[in-house]
Amino acid sequence: MNIKDKYLIYESESLLSALKRLNEFGSSDSLTLFVINNQAQLVGTLTDGDIRRQLVNNCPLSSSLHKIMHSNFRYLQQGKINIQKLHQYKEEEITLIPILDENKHIVDIINLKTHRSYLPIDAVLMAGGKGERLRPLTENTPKPLLKVGNKAIIDYNVERLILYGVKNISVTVNYLKEQLEEHFSKPILSTQINCVREPQFLGTIGSLKFVTKFHNDIILVMNSDLFTNINYEDFYLHFIEHNADMSVACVPYTVPIPYGIFELDGRIIKGIQEKPTYHFYANAGIYLIKKNLLSKIPENKFFNATDFIETLIKEKMKVIRFPLTGYWIDIGKHEEYDKAQELVKHLN
Repeated sequence: MNIKDKYLIYESESLLSALKRLNEFGSSDSLTLFVINNQAQLVGTLTDGDIRRQLVNNCPLSSSLHKIMHSNFRYLQQGKINIQKLHQYKEEEITLIPILDENKHIVDIINLKTHRSYLPIDAVLMAGGKGERLRPLTENTPKPLLKVGNKAIIDYNVERLILYGVKNISVTVNYLKEQLEEHFSKPILSTQINCVREPQFLGTIGSLKFVTKFHNDIILVMNSDLFTNINYEDFYLHFIEHNADMSVACVPYTVPIPYGIFELDGRIIKGIQEKPTYHFYANAGIYLIKKNLLSKIPENKFFNATDFIETLIKEKMKVIRFPLTGYWIDIGKHEEYDKAQELVKHLN
């Protein structure tokens, strides 16, 4: 029985049948049943608390669920996922939320005990690089498969995307591609990862052209060798709130100057800034992009994400920055790899 069928029960079944079904659930399961009719349409819900209240009121165990279910149920619409409404359901402490198609059939169920969100995006992780700065570690192992703690670097990113409800994840591969393809030959947390071969090295976003199918209108693109706890839901909501064409996740970068700096007008000293500190934002290698803009990526040409950003800026598109809080490490050199190894020891 898959996770969706586990929570389904027909409206013609009895209160006793519902009680028996819930009694089979484990301690981590949400004690909720979704009541469907003979056409498999959702018509109501029933919780453990509902059943207890019916029993206290001397409701017969033979009673049909049609008579006692809640017909005013919460749900989200397939293809029109409203994250704000999902937040509302969280506040109401609803842990299971059905996703319905236009005919009220359940196509998926969000379990907020195990997932943080249900983002309507596709994700593409770039994993084709040679990782030359990490040699000799990458001579026989692609960088994304190097272990941080007891897990491959790329798996932290894949599992975090799944935690936020991302269902469609692709990984573009090139260097030692067979190892990555073997690594993702089996599902990760019940999600099958799609490996896409990059025929030649095409930069940090060029291989996106080889992903043949996207299911959503917003695409998340990221480097696969990042070690970060970015909040993907905040990233997505910020993108929607500002009606952006592209959003670039950025990390704060501070440059302290240990000397007094002259303010000059030619040779003339106009003033002195004593030991100033300058604040910048650095590219974190994580992007949200409207799908229709991917056509601007050239075919079979080396093309970096920064080239794409500059293209959109020249065309007056709305490119915004999203400040990334929490931790972020770009594992490009041995010192960053060592830093990630140390950090993971202190994470739950």
